Amino acid sequence: MSTPDLFATDEDNNNDGAARIVQLRQTLHTWAHQYYVQDAPSVPDAEYDRLFKELQALEAAHPELVTPDSPTQRVGGKALDAFAQVRHAVPMLSIRTETDTSASGAENFDARMRRELGLTDADPAIDYVAEPKFDGLAMNLRYEHGVLVQAATRGDGETGEDVTQNIRTIGQIPLKLPTSAPHVLEVRGEVYMRRDDFEALNERQRQRIAAGE
Repeated sequence: MSTPDLFATDEDNNNDGAARIVQLRQTLHTWAHQYYVQDAPSVPDAEYDRLFKELQALEAAHPELVTPDSPTQRVGGKALDAFAQVRHAVPMLSIRTETDTSASGAENFDARMRRELGLTDADPAIDYVAEPKFDGLAMNLRYEHGVLVQAATRGDGETGEDVTQNIRTIGQIPLKLPTSAPHVLEVRGEVYMRRDDFEALNERQRQRIAAGE
């Protein structure tokens, strides 16, 4: 059992608390990334919960040290129904849909790409990459100094809706980037739910209803 330092000042205790908070956040961010993104948890849930509760207690004792990127600001976050408008720094354009799936349609597409790129018949062929299209909700995530500060829908391409609080409830989206990042970084992609996750969610809902929750 450790002996309390009778000569420690409030400033010393605050500094110790701040250092421990930073350490806990870094550890919990790493574990959350392993669990949600890599699907390879390295510690039992009970150990994560233990450190999470310690962080909650420290932040309750030092509310001035709570930051938006803290793991405590994600779990149990309340999704908002009313959204403020956000004007995109750069317009979010939609992807043009090609409906002609015939061979001639592919040839016409290639010819149009070559014209737009200013290529001639003497230039090399264009290399294309094809991948599945996720039909989800287009989202713009804005990070400043590596911290998620805003999430916005595409809207009309110029103006979207601020859904930052809702996005914080998604475990796969980092509140703080694990590596060094530019001063301002905007990431765009699709928010979607896999069918097996959707079915699992429905099953949990049925169990809660059956239990009278």
